[in-house]
Amino acid sequence: MNVLETIASSGANAAENESCGISFSEKVRIFSHDYLKCCRYIAAFTTPQHFFTKKLYSTLISSSQLLEDFLDFHGAKNSKDWFFYRELCAAVRHLGAAGYSQKHISNRLDFYFLSDTDEFEREGAETLDFLTNTLMKMAPVILNEAKRLNIQLPTDDYKADDFPGVTTSEMLPYDIDDLDKESQKENIVYIASEFLNIARSFDQLGFYDPYDIQEIMSIIPDKVNEVKMRSFEMMVHNLQSQFDTYVIHGGYLFGNRKMKQLRGHFSVVFHLLQVIGRLLHFYERHLHDAGYKNIYKQVSDRLSELIDSQRLLDRTINYGLYYVCHFLTTGKELAREILNENIEKGSITVGIPQKLGFHSRPSLLVAKIVQHYGGHVELCIDKDRFDASSVLDIQWAGGKIQKENIIHVVFQGDIRALRDIEVLSEVNYGEDTMGKGIPLPQELNYLK
Repeated sequence: MNVLETIASSGANAAENESCGISFSEKVRIFSHDYLKCCRYIAAFTTPQHFFTKKLYSTLISSSQLLEDFLDFHGAKNSKDWFFYRELCAAVRHLGAAGYSQKHISNRLDFYFLSDTDEFEREGAETLDFLTNTLMKMAPVILNEAKRLNIQLPTDDYKADDFPGVTTSEMLPYDIDDLDKESQKENIVYIASEFLNIARSFDQLGFYDPYDIQEIMSIIPDKVNEVKMRSFEMMVHNLQSQFDTYVIHGGYLFGNRKMKQLRGHFSVVFHLLQVIGRLLHFYERHLHDAGYKNIYKQVSDRLSELIDSQRLLDRTINYGLYYVCHFLTTGKELAREILNENIEKGSITVGIPQKLGFHSRPSLLVAKIVQHYGGHVELCIDKDRFDASSVLDIQWAGGKIQKENIIHVVFQGDIRALRDIEVLSEVNYGEDTMGKGIPLPQELNYLK
């Protein structure tokens, strides 16, 4: 037997000894212990206020995930006897994770430097009440299901002292500066631009007013679903990581207030997307009618009796998604202001589109370049200035250009956009002399 075979045999024997040493019934008791201990603690609540701390949520999440993994490994998804216990465990994990993120928002809201947050705070409290009351409603059902399965309940109990809140009246001394450095500018420009791009991408959802339940049901999961929200969550998470690594490494109470306020906008959006992702996952996977029959439908119906799916969707859309759109929109002006304070500016002189001038196609392509980078760019003709991010403004300039037989124009502003406008001008702004579109250079692929 060679070395690899010896190692494999040793590992197999260890696994076999582990599986034979302790029975399933004993292991399910062990893996259920902390989870059921939390459930018994929650079942004793008469009100959720002050009891659901981040530490309690964290314990719920970790213990339910460990138990869910154990049950899945042993085939609970395909067992009539164990499937409901497994689904309750998944519900606790996802609702607990949503509650953790919402609790984080509540704890950190004063540090986000956002304006006019009274209504947002009220809606957040309402969302947290829904989540905590749902968990309280589920806890005794979980305990009863454990008894039915002959799982021994814990003999000890958690106490409130085991789950203190994270906030105190004390703060550690602020003795590490996070002063601006010249080298930060490139990263600041990237972050502000990316924030604007994410906000622009989110505009496609067009969600700026609350929906009734029929409207919500019409967009989930076809238009709004876990996969789409998770992709936005990752984009915002990357933005926050870039900020914390390269712009402000340390504290958030002092320093550049504008930058920290911008961070507040995408931080609250990130945590809202976490809430949305968890709730959508749970709805789509466990409550949404996906055509399954028999035991799967029966268990889904039992979960629906414990978890108000319409209320869950209302909080997901009319709170979570609504305020994601709100804070992305309100952060745009700040992002543009920060961007234009930090971009490198320049000026280029280029020819006009031959032979049709700045009609719709070239005007649109120039505007899309400027919008892509987010910095301010002007099309200059003598003393007249036109906003190069506006198709209409460029076409107005085109009228003056045609009238005065101008053959060259000047663009001033964000040097990143100017480079691409120069490239565009070299291919006659993407069209031939008859006005038909032609292929664009590879560096302008984002215009397609």
